[in-house]
Amino acid sequence: MWRGLWTLVSRAARGPHSPRLCTRQGSGYRAPGSGATIFALSSGQGRCGIAVIRTSGPASGHALQSLTAPRDLPPARKACLRLLSDPRSGEPLDRALVLWFPGPQSFTGEDCAEFHVHGGPAVVSGVLQALGNVPGLRPAEAGEFTRRAFAHGKLSLTEVEGLADLIHAETEAQRRQALRQLDGELGDLCRGWAETLTKAKAYIDFSEDDNLEEGVLDQADSEVRKLEVALGVHLRDARRGQRLRSGAHVVVAGPPNAGKSSLVNLLSRKPVSIVSPEPGTTRDVLETPVDLAGFPALLSDTAGLREGVGPVEQEGVRRAQKRLEQADLILAVLDASDLASPASCNFLDTVVIPAGARNPNGSRQRLLLVLNKSDLLPAGRSDLHPDLPSHLLLSCLTGEGLDGLLEALKKELAALCGDPSTGPLLTRSRHQHHLRGCLDALGQYKQAKDLALAAEALRVARGHLSHLTGGGGTEEILDIIFRDFCVGK
Repeated sequence: MWRGLWTLVSRAARGPHSPRLCTRQGSGYRAPGSGATIFALSSGQGRCGIAVIRTSGPASGHALQSLTAPRDLPPARKACLRLLSDPRSGEPLDRALVLWFPGPQSFTGEDCAEFHVHGGPAVVSGVLQALGNVPGLRPAEAGEFTRRAFAHGKLSLTEVEGLADLIHAETEAQRRQALRQLDGELGDLCRGWAETLTKAKAYIDFSEDDNLEEGVLDQADSEVRKLEVALGVHLRDARRGQRLRSGAHVVVAGPPNAGKSSLVNLLSRKPVSIVSPEPGTTRDVLETPVDLAGFPALLSDTAGLREGVGPVEQEGVRRAQKRLEQADLILAVLDASDLASPASCNFLDTVVIPAGARNPNGSRQRLLLVLNKSDLLPAGRSDLHPDLPSHLLLSCLTGEGLDGLLEALKKELAALCGDPSTGPLLTRSRHQHHLRGCLDALGQYKQAKDLALAAEALRVARGHLSHLTGGGGTEEILDIIFRDFCVGK
């Protein structure tokens, strides 16, 4: 009986056989207009050496033959050099490489064709116009190729999100995280969790009709409780993944004339802020997205913190203080040659020291103290201030100390954003929502006094994991995800 039960449970956990990506079961969702054949430019706009134009749909083979007549279709997945001609006028358009991908072994799961043409605007326009004249073809909508891949089970919803993040990745850490998600790591993790819940529910269902071996239900209950702990760890870590995708908020703060704007310009490698010896030059919060040591960040330059100034600058100071409260990381900047001034001492007492103190929940606000203008210090001077916290010396003028600052920033941002090499991260609020729903359902499972109620709680928990990877996703959620794609992807 035990061997037969295990076979049934394993089959229920695995679902239909899907050993290879190209034979994965479809999502059950049908993309709008998926019966039509679509075409679009899939490479970047503008002049380039090679431009890629792709089609997807049942008329892809006809379209390829129409532009390369009288030649037959090339061998599947093998590039062939062909002369492209307008199917109506017969006018030559370009000599290009063409590829034929018969479904279901293609990106979308449908018949697909690619035209690798020379990237001049006239060539691209001519080929697109010729495809538009082929009966049964229409221009693709934004994200429609990927949407069809999802509809035909070629990509899960988390993999679709990973592809979108990979297209928009601007830093090394974002690229690594997006690639891991596109490779299916988050989906595999969720499917492993779902398998645990499926087995536990199957044990409960079988226990109502058959006598299970002693300890089987206890083992299943133990696995569910381990899963609950794992979900809690990932949920507590969810903010890091969202920072990695959207960028950590790094605020540069300090008294007037400490070199905040110079530091912002140095880190962003462009003149974001006006640099002037006149105090109070920056009167508002200036923000710029930057790549800091491979991590995405939103860098904010703020007004110098001081009192007794005019109403406009005072509003800037108020906004600076508000940004400090919202910061993921504070770059506190002081003039190394003017540490004894009232402004520097006040900044140390009101910003630097409190940030290092633990708040009621046991954590501390992350802060790096940077002493700028080190080039003004006497040679060999090390006793800057007897009570000065841990700090970094920097000269924005000469660049000395920049490598040390970037290394410190890399460590801080890795802690804030997570390390993509350690495992999949939750990068979207949608992920967090479904894991929270799964965890809540497991809470109901623990409190259930009846086996039927316990089984229902496990079913609800598994449903949240299924929605996370794309099973049963609503049309509205799909629209939000796919609208971030460009035309041709």
